[in-house]
Amino acid sequence: MVDSYEQVRERPGDNKEQEEYYSGKASKHTFKTQIIILPNGSEIVDVVAGEPGPKSDITLFRENCESFNSQQKFQGDLGDIGEDLINTPIKTPRNGKLTIDQKKENKEFSSKRVFVEHRIRSRKIFPVVQERFRLNPKKYEQVILTICGVVRLRIGALVLPAEIYAIA
Repeated sequence: MVDSYEQVRERPGDNKEQEEYYSGKASKHTFKTQIIILPNGSEIVDVVAGEPGPKSDITLFRENCESFNSQQKFQGDLGDIGEDLINTPIKTPRNGKLTIDQKKENKEFSSKRVFVEHRIRSRKIFPVVQERFRLNPKKYEQVILTICGVVRLRIGALVLPAEIYAIA
């Protein structure tokens, strides 16, 4: 499962950097982070952090999918429509409505996808991820990956060697 989210950052001083990181969707300067997890939410597979906010979810996925098998299928949200490797829910047509069967399919789809939303939320309990990022922007990726490691430890996906526990 794949999903992305934006985090507000300090306004860059450089005009070119301001344009690069300004997200019209959020009306702020943002970093974008993409997370890929296993279907049951038991493991964080891949994290891409620190991309400019205006970059679309699908572009972010396409730029970073080369590390996966080309036959690998993913589940995404409506931001990923148009990618062959990603299954997405059925989009409501303009000036139309979904049928009862389509609504049922979307409900089943979202019940499977809820795990990726839970993993994003489990990272957002840390204030450095939840609030505006005030640290040096060059440290963003390092901070996000560290927090992902803490989350993996919390959910039991990261198993530390027994020697570490014996030191205490």
